[in-house]
This record gives sequence, structure tokens and C-alpha cells, in this order.
Amino acid sequence: MVSTVEHRRFGEFADAVRADRYIGLCYGPPGVGKTISARSYADWHHVRPLLGHDTWLHQGTARPDWHTIFYTPLVCASPVRIHKDLNTLATRHALLRAESVIDFGTGRQPHGASVHTELLVVDEADRLAYRALEQVRDFYDRSHLGLILVGVPGLEKRLARYPQLYSRIGFVHHYFNLSPTELARVIADWPHLGLDATDPAGAETNAAITRTTGGNFRLVTRLLAQAQRITAINNLDLITVEVIDAARDALVIGNA
Repeated sequence: MVSTVEHRRFGEFADAVRADRYIGLCYGPPGVGKTISARSYADWHHVRPLLGHDTWLHQGTARPDWHTIFYTPLVCASPVRIHKDLNTLATRHALLRAESVIDFGTGRQPHGASVHTELLVVDEADRLAYRALEQVRDFYDRSHLGLILVGVPGLEKRLARYPQLYSRIGFVHHYFNLSPTELARVIADWPHLGLDATDPAGAETNAAITRTTGGNFRLVTRLLAQAQRITAINNLDLITVEVIDAARDALVIGNA
């Protein structure tokens, strides 16, 4: 995981929401890294496989940083489905963090998360209809946790039409594209690319990557993957401006 300024800012934002138990809103263009940061904060790569039917086998093994649930609703998710999904995740998450059966029962809610769950992150929140959003808010109200809604720009204006939900938002975080300086540092953290920003040719290649992607993290990874394929096919040693241009022509790049 590459630690960028925006990634660290998201962590600080999530810490504040989790500490104060507010609703937070995170929005930014597609591909900037919102989902990656949220999943990383929840350590979801390690936590999610443990939240199956055999969660009880892992009871009490949770690390202190396993405090967050990450949830992506289905496009067609109904309020009933969201209610079921969130309660199932919260129950299994509480079982994972509880040190004993007695501890597991402490602070349990019939229609919300127990005290063992400190934060819920709902990704792709812009796909939720009004009643589905109300179900998420109801789950938040019945629990003692923080809630982060993640989506694209425009979500903040849409939520302003729902006063019951909008009045509970305490923090807002705008997730931006990478700046040219930050993008150069990220590329430098991938030594296998062989791009040296201190070298004139490497600096020129970095500038071409910045112009093509606008600092959008998803586009950067797609472009560089295509560039590596082109260098391998043509037996080239370095990624050059010409390679970046060829990679750009082979991709469908829209407005991020």
C-alpha cells in the first residue's frame, strides 16, 4: 500500500469520525483511491475472511486496529437487505473482537451494532435510494459507532435534501487527485519501473504520466501496467515518453 497525502488525510478523518461517533462524508472523483484507503483503514483484507459462518473459531483473536466494518451495498439493495447485511456483519465482527461469550453479549443491540464495532464505512453510498439511506441512518442511530458515507462529488448536495441524515454529518472530507509532486513520489516508490525523477529522461516521462492521468490513481496504475506490457513486447529497458503515449492510445481514458 502506497501511503500518499490523501491516504493519510483519510486516516485522520476516519479517526475523528470514529472517536466522536459522528457521521462523516467522504467524496471525490472515481479512481482517486477512496475505496483503497477505506479498506486499508479497516484492514478489510484480513478481517473480511474471518467474518464467515465459523467466526466463533476466531473469537478473541482480533487486533486493536480491527475496529471498523467496511460495507458495499448491492446496486439493487433494499432497506431489508441492508438491515440484514449490516446486522450480520456487526454480529460477526463483535464475535471476532469479543474476548468471551459474556463479553460478546455486552452492549449488544437488537437492531444495531454492539460496542465492539466503532466505525461503519459504506462505500458507493451514492447508489443508495432514499429509503436505503434512511435504513443506514437508522442502523447508525441504534448503534454507538461512527459512520462514513463514501461516494462521488454530488453526494454531498444530494444528502442536503434529507435533513434527518444531513443534520448528523459532523465531518466532510474531499478526496483529491495526486499532485504532480506526490505522483512523482508514488512512482519513485515503484522501483521496478526504473523511473528516476532526478534524471532528465525520467522527469520527462513522469511529466507525460501526469499529463495523461491528471494524478488519478486508478488511471496511473492502468497506464503503467499497459506501459510495462509494451516495454516487454518490444524488449525495451525503460519506460519512455513514447511508451507512455502508446499506452495512452491503447486505453479508454475518460474524465476522472
